[in-house]
Amino acid sequence: MEFYETAVAESPVVRVPVESVGTGVSPRLGGEDLEHVRTLAALDEELPPITVLRSSMEVIDGAHRLMAARLKGDPRIAVRFFDGTAEEAFVLAVRLNITHGLPLSPRDRLIAALRIVASHPDWSDRKVAAASGLSAKTVASLRVRAGTPVDTRVGLDGRLRPTDPARRRERAAELIGERPNASLREIAAEAGIGLGTAKDVRDRLRSGQDVIPPKLRGVREVTPRRSEGRGGAPGPGFPEVFEVLHKDPALRSTEVGRAVLRMLATHRVEPDQLSRLAAGIPVHARAKLVRAARLCAELWTQFGDEVEDRDRRDEAS
Repeated sequence: MEFYETAVAESPVVRVPVESVGTGVSPRLGGEDLEHVRTLAALDEELPPITVLRSSMEVIDGAHRLMAARLKGDPRIAVRFFDGTAEEAFVLAVRLNITHGLPLSPRDRLIAALRIVASHPDWSDRKVAAASGLSAKTVASLRVRAGTPVDTRVGLDGRLRPTDPARRRERAAELIGERPNASLREIAAEAGIGLGTAKDVRDRLRSGQDVIPPKLRGVREVTPRRSEGRGGAPGPGFPEVFEVLHKDPALRSTEVGRAVLRMLATHRVEPDQLSRLAAGIPVHARAKLVRAARLCAELWTQFGDEVEDRDRRDEAS
């Protein structure tokens, strides 16, 4: 991904008076390194052309070379002009200073990234990271501090993507439920998603799946495990296990035990009821019901793991 570098590379090299160029675009908070300036001034060969914002005649890249030219008393300096806004010039300055020359300090890059996030809120974390020399994770944390929410962001590939794809999918599911005869193209346009995503939402609705894939929720996908008895034979089902627990006096005699039994009773469903219940759910509510059911399963799995962990700790003690 290039950040205005092509426009600069295609600009012809011209020689302008050294005194006509000023500073001001540099992302270096501490200013230029005088020792580096003296090192450049001592070189015999001609230095590469500097990059200058034409509208203000401020140096974008090459402040050390400009100062070296002044130190040597050169009347003119080789320049490539950039025609863009001040904010575009700043992005270009940061980008060029992290790809060659004297590196920017970590603090310089952090402050530069904050400014880029503020001036280009529609850029993705990865794109800002590529421009500033930081990680996408660091940029994401900076964005929270900057407080610049947007609906879509531009990625490194130039494509627009929603900042909340899960909510967009939910909206698409709602639209499909409200207007089942609408075309996928209409659903995609109104929900702000791609045609392929709209088709995936519709297919998931038809198959009874959650319209939001687990990776978008930030949770792992839980695969149901078949209960087995000794020797690998199928173990008792939920109704049988529940009846045993329900008759256990140790559970029924404590407040915690009774609370757990009430929760289990609420979730008691016979296997032959599932198809009938699923068929009676209206289309517009399916996505939310699937989400609720799977989140509930996640919580019960966590509860089972916690009880199992405590059982192991008790055995070890």
